[in-house]
Amino acid sequence: MKEKVKYFFLLTFSTLLIAFGTYFFKFTNNFTFGGITGLAVLVAKTGLISASDFNLVMSMILLLIGLIVLGRKFAAKTAYCSILLSVALSAMERIWPMNGPLTEQPMLELCFAIALPALGSAILFNIGASSGGTDIIAMILKKYSSFDIGRALMISDAVITAAGFFIFDVETGLYSVLGLAIRSFMIDTFIESFNLSKYFNVVCDHPEPICDFIVHTLNRSASVCHAKGAYSGKDKYIIFTALNRVQAVRLRNYIRQNDPEAFILISNTSEIIGKGFHSV
Repeated sequence: MKEKVKYFFLLTFSTLLIAFGTYFFKFTNNFTFGGITGLAVLVAKTGLISASDFNLVMSMILLLIGLIVLGRKFAAKTAYCSILLSVALSAMERIWPMNGPLTEQPMLELCFAIALPALGSAILFNIGASSGGTDIIAMILKKYSSFDIGRALMISDAVITAAGFFIFDVETGLYSVLGLAIRSFMIDTFIESFNLSKYFNVVCDHPEPICDFIVHTLNRSASVCHAKGAYSGKDKYIIFTALNRVQAVRLRNYIRQNDPEAFILISNTSEIIGKGFHSV
């Protein structure tokens, strides 16, 4: 039950984070990068419909198509996030109507327009969810064709972004291109940060106390192999283990206090496949 509540909280928080960054920083500055929300900015320029309402209509259409084509299993997580994002954007438009940017610093606003949705998207991707939009199109293409989905989405995003040069102005277009270039990088960076673990190689004379601390205090496991010092010729032991960041600090401090002669190699890694870690 606790895990379900946490999962639901992450779905809601990350989706609202995307909505906040999109409405207050992306829509108000006419930044056109990013799938349906980027297209919504272009359509809103016609004056026929607002960006938030267009996003709502398109999301519901795509959601309905996804439900018909992909089935009910698809709907659970994606439907909730897609509906929440669309409703949140429309609600913000009516509660806090915006006639222009919050500040007179477009670069500052671009940073928030990229960072907040990227963080929200990274949280969703990390827990196996999606905010819908063009992701639904990608799921349909993946199911029924061998089409290069990544390239197709990249091209569509590039076309929508490039349209900003013609519909708005060169400055807005350049900011949008910059946003498109940085967004994917930031999402990947956030995901790697969430999954960051520490890989330990500990060379020591007495592995038993360290292994006991890893197993019984940190509730992790380790592997031990026999080695021989190239310079000293003495018998040594190497302990291999992978820990999260909090556990890594505790192990490092323990070894420093209890075996100061031990030699420690610590590496960052974000891809560990196995029990207790994220599968890739």
